[in-house]
Amino acid sequence: MIGRVESTVKAGDVLLDVDDISLSFGGVKAITNVSFDIAKGEIRAIIGPNGAGKTSMLNVINGFYHPQAGTVAFRGVKRRQIKPHEAAASGIARTFQNVALFRGMSTLDNIMTGRSLKMEKGMFWHFFRFGPAEREEAEHREFVEHIIDFLEIPHIRRTPVGRLPYGLQKRVELGRALAMEPELLLLDEPMAGMNLEEKEDMSRFILDVNDQFGTTIALIEHDMGVVMDLSTRVVVLDYGQKIADGTPDVVSSTQAVIDAYLGVSH
Repeated sequence: MIGRVESTVKAGDVLLDVDDISLSFGGVKAITNVSFDIAKGEIRAIIGPNGAGKTSMLNVINGFYHPQAGTVAFRGVKRRQIKPHEAAASGIARTFQNVALFRGMSTLDNIMTGRSLKMEKGMFWHFFRFGPAEREEAEHREFVEHIIDFLEIPHIRRTPVGRLPYGLQKRVELGRALAMEPELLLLDEPMAGMNLEEKEDMSRFILDVNDQFGTTIALIEHDMGVVMDLSTRVVVLDYGQKIADGTPDVVSSTQAVIDAYLGVSH
């Protein structure tokens, strides 16, 4: 793969360690003293009722939010604050609850934007598409074509994404994240708004990304069937606090989790 940085973290070792994170907005506590880790090579689900702090946690991990307390260590490098572009450069990519694509641009061009951090030639060269920059762009475009084939979307390669149905837009967004060659991929409700067939396709792609690319995945998802089928381990948040952490079978039978989803404890 072009430009991929080989990880020093071995499969099964801790890739990301969230330690005692607390995040507040004014007087509102979004996350309170939450700790968990993500092992290299696993699919780690983060679940909980609406307002539990799941997306806020992803925003902390990729540097969009800066916690008031606690640290996040990625590949052993501990920090409290990091900028999103620094997180991306270190090997963390993400998708969003609401599709965040350039609607007037084609599928190919949207996915190409994920290669921007991999481009080595300066703006001058790429503006004129001359010499080394032209060769570099051709190499990155070839890489993107492999992603398009992997996601089974060659038929929409030239289609503006604003004209695509929602399920295909989600697939394009996944492709853009994969174009960054992340070591850790954060997926924020990748199945939201999809029908059964689209969910099955996306589940298959997530498993293939994990298996074939060796990408570690942190997944927020409300469909418990999807969570139970895909995830290696599950951490459960409720009102910004961790209430359970373990395998899908253990978590799904934990009384505190059952109460939280049924609204019994509140």
